[in-house]
Amino acid sequence: MSIVLITGASSGFGNLTARALARAGHTVHAGMRETAGRNAPAVAALAELAGAEGIDVRAVEMDVLDQASVDAAVADVLDASGRIDVVLHNAGHMVLGPTEAFTPEQLAALYDVNVLSTQRVNRAVLPAMRDRGSGLLLWVGSSSTRGGHPPFLAPYFAAKAGMDALAESYAAEVVKYGIETAIVVPGAYPSGTNHVAHAGRPEDTEREAAYADAYDMLRKQMLAGLTAAFPAGRTADEVADEIVRVVDAPAGRRPFRVHIDPSHDGSEVVSVVYDRIRAEFYRRIGIAELLPESASR
Repeated sequence: MSIVLITGASSGFGNLTARALARAGHTVHAGMRETAGRNAPAVAALAELAGAEGIDVRAVEMDVLDQASVDAAVADVLDASGRIDVVLHNAGHMVLGPTEAFTPEQLAALYDVNVLSTQRVNRAVLPAMRDRGSGLLLWVGSSSTRGGHPPFLAPYFAAKAGMDALAESYAAEVVKYGIETAIVVPGAYPSGTNHVAHAGRPEDTEREAAYADAYDMLRKQMLAGLTAAFPAGRTADEVADEIVRVVDAPAGRRPFRVHIDPSHDGSEVVSVVYDRIRAEFYRRIGIAELLPESASR
């Protein structure tokens, strides 16, 4: 049984995974902000689920944009459970629109929630993991980082690519402390998450309007095409199920990167080559000891 901390667990992949991990026998601390306000219904739903099914899943107040909030959440989890075995970096936000129409401040804010949030959590959690000599950093990436991604989502895709690069470096820097890394790479799920429904829009509406005549119809066709490319019968729950399999795998034998991409945008093909090249480069420059066996698979 593992003690798991999940960021962004009020909805989407985070909420589905919190439920799935708890049902698999793990103790899950579901991080979310505004637990007494906007997300109070999500807190109540998890408490009701825990009581009805006799599982251990509980909400913890955590705003990943605030280091003090993150530190307090990690301290609460350590006080309640004594340790943290797994951190699932899931918090994220999507935007949709012409890239030019997003202000630099919007891109910075998106980088904050998708990338800097993971740094805040790692800085709070890793000292305890290093002291124990074990742990798992689990990152929810995106097939857009290496797959055939569409336009009009560039700020989000750029942030997810930044998170992926951070995860890779962390993997090498914590492995000698017995801390493993796994990157879960979902494809574009048209339902089961709130990514599209809650997607941010450009603040510069004048620039956005300038793209309307040339691109509006094409953008609608693109979104329809993405939905059409998604096979029937596949649901976002399978991402949560894959995360459970990673957590349940024996220490030292967990995969470095796993893809769950029903639309087959090509990310898995590229990642296989990419990870093998990176592993070979580590060997060439004499740092193979920082490379887990699973890193080239």
